[in-house]
Amino acid sequence: MTTDTSAATTSERERLHNLFPDLDFDPQALRDKYRHERDKRLRTDGEDQYIEMAEEFAHYAEEDPYVEPGFARDPINEEIDVAIVGGGFSGMLAAARLKERGLTNIRIIEAGGDFGGTWYWNRYPGAQCDIDSYCYLPLLEELKVMPKEKYSFSPEIFEHSQRIGHEFSLYDITYFQTRVKELRWLEDDKRWRISTNRDDNIRARFVIQAAGVASRPKLPGIQGIKGFKGHSFHTCRWDYDYTGGDHSGGLTKLADKRVAIIGTGATAIQAVPFLGEYAKQLYVFQRTPSSVGLRGNKPTDPDWAKSLEPGWQRRRRENFADIVMGIPHEEDLVADGWTDITRLVGTSIARQAEATGQTADLAEMMLRAEIADFQKMNELRKRVDDTVDDSDTAEALKPWYRMFCKRPTFNDEYLETFNRPNVDLIDVSAAKGVDRITEKGVVANGTEYEVDCIIYATGFEITTSPKRRVDFDILGRGGTSLFEHWANGNRTLHGLYSHGFPNWFTIGINQNGLSPNMTAMFDDQAAHISYIIDEVGKRGHTVAEVKKDAEDDWVAEIKRLQVFGTSFQEACTPGYYNNEGRPNSGGGALGLEIYTPGINAFNALLKTWRDQGDLEGFELS
Repeated sequence: MTTDTSAATTSERERLHNLFPDLDFDPQALRDKYRHERDKRLRTDGEDQYIEMAEEFAHYAEEDPYVEPGFARDPINEEIDVAIVGGGFSGMLAAARLKERGLTNIRIIEAGGDFGGTWYWNRYPGAQCDIDSYCYLPLLEELKVMPKEKYSFSPEIFEHSQRIGHEFSLYDITYFQTRVKELRWLEDDKRWRISTNRDDNIRARFVIQAAGVASRPKLPGIQGIKGFKGHSFHTCRWDYDYTGGDHSGGLTKLADKRVAIIGTGATAIQAVPFLGEYAKQLYVFQRTPSSVGLRGNKPTDPDWAKSLEPGWQRRRRENFADIVMGIPHEEDLVADGWTDITRLVGTSIARQAEATGQTADLAEMMLRAEIADFQKMNELRKRVDDTVDDSDTAEALKPWYRMFCKRPTFNDEYLETFNRPNVDLIDVSAAKGVDRITEKGVVANGTEYEVDCIIYATGFEITTSPKRRVDFDILGRGGTSLFEHWANGNRTLHGLYSHGFPNWFTIGINQNGLSPNMTAMFDDQAAHISYIIDEVGKRGHTVAEVKKDAEDDWVAEIKRLQVFGTSFQEACTPGYYNNEGRPNSGGGALGLEIYTPGINAFNALLKTWRDQGDLEGFELS
């Protein structure tokens, strides 16, 4: 039996023409182009291409340039009700929500010298949130504050972290410059023992793990990386002593320096314009370009701020989360690059329904989503052509993939930087990365680029093994490691607690509702966890442990709900969203462990669970 492929092709073209009569591009040609660009970047080593910042590389992550050296204190020996590991937004929100319930015998353990988490460490020039700040900055209504701009810069976000610390009296209960080395459940005491690098012996009834998803930076495992004789650092430990200046620029010490930056993700998009302005010579090494939309930042309108009614931040967050998921709303409260593509899809479906009187089926909706995606990415590629003078450079900067294959970026200066005579883009896609590093510089495509400084803008360990990301062990009942329990994939109920690990909670992105606006996720998770801890005490119990069958059922539910599927991810260019092109191996930020109906549906599920009032799935003792 043979298939008439020409007839099938003709039928597909007719269908496309009927649905999109004004289409000015060939969708199949774009699909083929995307596949070609993906394939040439695929590496056999996947996530193993990155090396752990340990031992000889530990200084890239462990040294804190923002505190005075030589900090020391006496070891602490105490018993408390709740220990929170991490002083970023997730840890601070956990403490704030516990305090709102009257729980005060708590401690936060934080590796940095102040609050902020990623916004404590990431102070590179131009650092800025890429989510609408009225959604992103938590507790705005509670603290009666308003961001200065639609997209806040790092200093303002760090300042807001400190504000939360002061308003909720968190400084008095936090041990800074302290790293957890081990969590161990003590069966006889019904407590967790927290061991630290300060030789502390803290015993807590409950532990909330809130280390964040972008807390451990990663390095590319490039041959020769140890041998470079010049200066080097990771963007999350920006060395202003070397570059001069501060977050707003003024990197005048680079005037006589040749600089290489490796990586072109969200961090580099923001830092490169400043490096290009001040460095004598800048080489930008790129394997895969980011999509770069207009930022369009603007000051907060005071009249708009005064017009907001109580509950405005939650409404804005939920509106944003729905629209990004493709759930239509009459009004797009955020209206930015994140929501633009789903607005295009919704408009396309609505126009077709109005013209034909018919509702689109699932296949048609998916096709319309793909076409809208093509149209949006065509706009972004045209923006590159319209902005970058050199045609070869422009071609290399074009993103050939679906929009959400990589985290979208937004910047109004990045592309223009490549028109500077002192800035060169080195495209290493054909070689799947940099060849090697020498004593003098970086070798790419067979050419050595001698530099004085190498800056690694290579992001964080988001999809590597949990044990490697967490960097300490969690030993539950019988001394079983959490990472042994998760050896074949995460095993949780609601993504927040696991069988065999009583009174232990984690705030994160696995097996729960995901949103690009992670602080909203963390806030709702913190409120939910604080409810459980409070209820356990109110009911006269000291131990709450997830039942095995409840955990089994949730893992099965997560797998059942994988309507997103892996076909989209398999077609994507390699990156941390799809586990470097290996989505079926169980990793990736959009991998196999997401509650696919979305954050709003997940929060509704948790509310129903709380309203039942019986802590279903837990065994209390």
